[in-house]
Amino acid sequence: MASSRGSDVPYRLDRMPWSAWHRRVLLALGITWSLDGLEASLVANLAPTLALPETLALTPSQVGLTSTTYLVGQVFGALLFGWLTDKQGRKKLFLVTLGLYLAATALGGLAPSFGWFLLFRFLAGAGIGGEYSAINSAIDEIVPAPMRGQVDLAINGTYWVGVGLGSALTLVVANPTLVPVAYGWRLAFGLGALLGLTILVVRRAIPESPRWLLLHGRGAEADDVTRAIETEVYGAGAIPPLPASLERHRPAPAPTTVNLRYLFQALLVTYPRRTALGLALMMAQAFFYNSIFFSYALVLQKFHAVAPDRVGLYMMPFAVGNFLGPLLLGRAFDRFGRRTMIPLTYAMSGILLTATGALFVAGALTAVTQTLAWCIVFFFASSAASSAYLTVSELFPLEIRGLAIAVFYAIATLIASTGPAVFGAIVDQGAPGNLFAAYAFASALMIAAAIVARVLGVDAEGKALEALRD
Repeated sequence: MASSRGSDVPYRLDRMPWSAWHRRVLLALGITWSLDGLEASLVANLAPTLALPETLALTPSQVGLTSTTYLVGQVFGALLFGWLTDKQGRKKLFLVTLGLYLAATALGGLAPSFGWFLLFRFLAGAGIGGEYSAINSAIDEIVPAPMRGQVDLAINGTYWVGVGLGSALTLVVANPTLVPVAYGWRLAFGLGALLGLTILVVRRAIPESPRWLLLHGRGAEADDVTRAIETEVYGAGAIPPLPASLERHRPAPAPTTVNLRYLFQALLVTYPRRTALGLALMMAQAFFYNSIFFSYALVLQKFHAVAPDRVGLYMMPFAVGNFLGPLLLGRAFDRFGRRTMIPLTYAMSGILLTATGALFVAGALTAVTQTLAWCIVFFFASSAASSAYLTVSELFPLEIRGLAIAVFYAIATLIASTGPAVFGAIVDQGAPGNLFAAYAFASALMIAAAIVARVLGVDAEGKALEALRD
């Protein structure tokens, strides 16, 4: 309960056992990652189809520019909606950002030209970028502390469920014997929008974050929301009593204005080590992923002669490997700690990609073995990327959590957004040596981030978010 002594709400949230209620909420919120994976998969898998004269007749460089535009949209959306989620609350942004994504994705499938397609890709990216700030904030503020690492990684890993769905979808719509080439890609975007539409109804029942309510002086509401959650988790009349010696959390009052000055004071003066850590992790994984994933289909087609309508077959096992990584390794982040597992996954990602690149440039890989090698690389890289979001969302105060996530995400994505265009141009040249050099650069970034994570990492496992403030 909330009182002049403080509030027991954070303790009550963290002591709850994992329940059906948590699963329902995280399904409704975590769909963001699946939708982003679906979006990325559609463009990546449809890249060869979009190059055909019956569609938009895009060059490899234009395909890369399309991906870059989507990423720039994510930067814009993250910054705008990240600020709003700290100011207006997590719940209000859920429907707005998802609605923007759905509308832009559907319209993207109706685009009459490359210019319109770019505009709708930008807006779809803005919706997804805005989702990340609100969703990641809400998840960490609701998930019990002992399970925060594994749950965060598992949720983030559902990105690859979306990738798998997109791959399966394109196997059908990109097959000219089933759907005419001129309409298949449009149908793919329309069906992608329909997937997200079903979540709008579910999200209306999700409560506001009790921790956000506490911060904004709405202690009674925070207590009511927490009591309702406890009733669902434990059952009516079965809520366990609180320890008599419980030290209640007294939240600092929310600042009157959370602006850039306040934010950068926190990032650069109060938490400079955490800022350096967050930037290193986010930038390395963003460049690593965006560069390689968005050129995946182009590499298969250019160097391994994979037909456009067969790309999805190679993307699906890749998605499975990426999903299994955080799902199977997530528990270790809570058991062995952040400062062990984050450096390990980053370093393994870089080392394995270098080895894969060497085999590629030596001509030792086929389409099948190339895919298998990438599956192994991204088994670790997927966990590494997920841990970057976990680090940023749990190490900064609640009053700036949404905006902090947005800023880190925006900086990393803006820098990494050059990757798809650059890699697309390299693939267009058809020189394996140049592509290997690009892979080596991405690997070096991951290994450097591993070193930073070991030196600057914080032992956040099992700790309440309030305990991580200092």
